[in-house]
Amino acid sequence: MVQCPYCWEMLEISIDPSVADQEYVEDCQVCCHPILLTVHIDEQQVPTVEARAENE
Repeated sequence: MVQCPYCWEMLEISIDPSVADQEYVEDCQVCCHPILLTVHIDEQQVPTVEARAENE
């Protein structure tokens, strides 16, 4: 779950665990603004996800 930086709604996202470091844009399911997602998966397969406004 991540929080949209535009409308503050909580969104459920899916993560591909086969890639340890990822950065991609996904549109908010509620307000349709583009969210920049940065994902890091550590050695224990624990993901860390950061959601930011695309223009930050």
